[in-house]
Amino acid sequence: MRALVQRVSEASVTVDGTIIGQIGPGLLILVCAMQGDTADKPAALAAKIAKLRIFRDEAERMNRSLLDVGGAALVVSQFTLAADTSRGNRPGFSAAAPPADGEQLYEAFAEALAGLGPQVERGRFGADMKVALVNDGPVTIWLDV
Repeated sequence: MRALVQRVSEASVTVDGTIIGQIGPGLLILVCAMQGDTADKPAALAAKIAKLRIFRDEAERMNRSLLDVGGAALVVSQFTLAADTSRGNRPGFSAAAPPADGEQLYEAFAEALAGLGPQVERGRFGADMKVALVNDGPVTIWLDV
């Protein structure tokens, strides 16, 4: 699985003009299931992200995790993270998991993350979503597990 994690002061996702997920301080997590991902990947990715020390401590150093600060997470599926741009100008997405597998792994990731304690809001798999965020820092981290 692949994720792009952004530390945010706020974020939301809108579908058909309606906000379906919204958080204050925490993480916006764009998630992509990749070809060959196994059932253990969602929990591994959730644990890595929950413990990722990218929030400021009292000394203003990135030394605290989402769990440490009690932040929330907005989890949004994004198959375009699998883009292959090695040839030509049109990205290919064949490295992404098929939609049925991708949805199952996305939901398993969101459940695993929620099981670790943070409030988890979600986008809608396969929907045309409008994502708004205020990136805090900015801090943006790319993860593969």
